[in-house]
Amino acid sequence: MKEFDFYIVPTPIGNLGDITLRAIEVLKSVDLIACEDSRVTQKLLNHFDIRTKCVSYHKYNEKERVNQIIETLKSGKKMALVSDAGTPLICDPGSVIVKELRDNGFSVTALPGANAIATFLSQVSREDETYTFIGFLPKTQAKIEEVALQYKFSDFVFYESPNRIIQTLEIIKNVRPECKVAFGRELTKVFEEVVVDKIDNVIEHLKTNVAKGEFVCLIYRDGEVSDLTQMEDKVKLLQDKGFGAKDISVILSELYGVNKNKIYKIVVGK
Repeated sequence: MKEFDFYIVPTPIGNLGDITLRAIEVLKSVDLIACEDSRVTQKLLNHFDIRTKCVSYHKYNEKERVNQIIETLKSGKKMALVSDAGTPLICDPGSVIVKELRDNGFSVTALPGANAIATFLSQVSREDETYTFIGFLPKTQAKIEEVALQYKFSDFVFYESPNRIIQTLEIIKNVRPECKVAFGRELTKVFEEVVVDKIDNVIEHLKTNVAKGEFVCLIYRDGEVSDLTQMEDKVKLLQDKGFGAKDISVILSELYGVNKNKIYKIVVGK
């Protein structure tokens, strides 16, 4: 098996049994593990009898750690990066060091493994494979409403904390009162819950069921794009400005998060 200087290693999002054999092998073989919280990571390492030392690497010290990690690798040692749960760089630290390592000629690889988005989406049906992952939503009401409207014509997925989930859904309801929502929490754990329902019903459900664990949420698109006169008006406006079908499809897809093939069908159908 080819050796690399630096390994991105996913860790379980809940059930420790979800770690891969290769992840255990890599964590045992490297000289140092960079982790978000050593207390969390140490529990995982102890469970699998992994004796490798850890060094903290989180969003508040990313830039400070870069030089130290580069010097460690220059000395011939191998390192791995883990987050507290799931895959590093997916709403977790790691982008800074990966960029620096690639810019400095070090070899970097990523192992496949646990990811909350894929785990959640594999349990809920969707019209097609197109969706937009937002990460964590903005904090202000105006910005959340802006995102909800921007992706009115496409599915979008986001993470949310248990203490904010009801407030966030109520804000989305202000501008998308009839939308359908799916959420997952405690994924892979004993009390895993996945719910798909109208936003009103989801909010009421959460009010009577104590929210625990980080949420993954999906806001479904509002119907077929081809049925929306609002999108047709935008197509006509761009046509009047002299834009061609392909350009219109790309522009509106980028602006509104709509599948460009669906827009193209609206254009050529006129």
